[in-house]
Amino acid sequence: MILDRSKAPEFKIPDDFELEAPEKIILSNNSPLFFVKTPGIDAVKIEVISKSNRVSLSIKHSLIPTFTLQMLQEGTSKRTGQEIAELFDFHASGLNTILSYSHEGLGLISTKKHLFEVFPLFLELFTEATFPQDALEKRKSQQKLSIKLNNEKTASKANQLFRKSLFGFEHPFGAEIGEQEVDEINAELLLDYYKNLLWNSVEFFVTGDLNPTELQTLILGFQNLPNRISTIESISNPVSSNLGEIESRGDAVQTSIRIGGWSIPKSHEDYIPLTVFNTILGGYFGSRLIKNIREDKGHTYGIHSSLAEIGDYNYWVISADVQKVFYQEVIDQIYLEIQNLVTVPLELDELEVVRNYMIGQMLSAFSSSFDLIDRYKSVHFSGLDFNYYRQKLEFLKNFTEVDILKIGEKYFSKHPFIEVAVG
Repeated sequence: MILDRSKAPEFKIPDDFELEAPEKIILSNNSPLFFVKTPGIDAVKIEVISKSNRVSLSIKHSLIPTFTLQMLQEGTSKRTGQEIAELFDFHASGLNTILSYSHEGLGLISTKKHLFEVFPLFLELFTEATFPQDALEKRKSQQKLSIKLNNEKTASKANQLFRKSLFGFEHPFGAEIGEQEVDEINAELLLDYYKNLLWNSVEFFVTGDLNPTELQTLILGFQNLPNRISTIESISNPVSSNLGEIESRGDAVQTSIRIGGWSIPKSHEDYIPLTVFNTILGGYFGSRLIKNIREDKGHTYGIHSSLAEIGDYNYWVISADVQKVFYQEVIDQIYLEIQNLVTVPLELDELEVVRNYMIGQMLSAFSSSFDLIDRYKSVHFSGLDFNYYRQKLEFLKNFTEVDILKIGEKYFSKHPFIEVAVG
């Protein structure tokens, strides 16, 4: 048979797809371990993730979790930071910190050949870190420079002001963090957080071609790590939203725009339909906002709408960096596209393009075993399992223009939204 390369391969939507959940093992310290075996793959990935205690800290101490995690590799009671770095490099292994408003942790990527050479040192970082003063001062200097540079960027400032508008400036998720918060950091505070607050409700995620004996070796090591049950109450102020801010910068050539508001979690029955609405609006390169504001008017290189979460809160936001002289026109066009999507049914061609795009994107997100554990974490942290993806596929195969109108009317017709513009 001669292959006709002038025609694209036929896109076939699967009737269903089976996802095998990770093996779950409960350790003696009551931590769950989730394991995905990867036959024939030499790489091993380990992540140790705990719930964040950020909201138990005052705003002036809000950088303590960040510094604590960053400093874990700077030295232990047995090794200097340089020795730690050299040992991991020699064994072709790498560490990464895991830090968000919801979770804190540490990850390791290695090869099966070298895994058990570096594993004892990896465990050492959870109990023996020393937070040396010279390394801390260097980190503080770097953090101050980063804050200074970010404040000069309109996009970074717009993100900060958007969170401030959502939560209020007295909430840890909305507070503006500056050099004064960096100055508050000292080794004693980091050590206290490390010993008393850092490892809470710990979960382990392991991916690799490990036999039962090798997996058991990891389990024996993990069982000796701390797993605290936090009794600390949040001391943060209640959420206090406002309608946004405009920060004018006379020398700026672009304006960074953020428009959005509160949304719903993955566990909500409307979340999957809402992801479709969001994709049509601004969630992919063929979206309404891209076609209007980038392709037709040329006011931006990119504009994007997303559903996001921060801590236990959920929101949606439209983000764009646009030519300064056109920023108000862009805002007007954003509202116009939202209004059109809420009131005018989708044409069949656009509906099918979005359907095929979203199904293809979802299926491609499971192309490897490492993807599998990442997709599992994505729903697991929301209290869900792989059934979420089966429900999503079913909805994507069958949604109609009426479904999009209904979800738009329910969640995107309630003006005003939060608006932020910096530039």
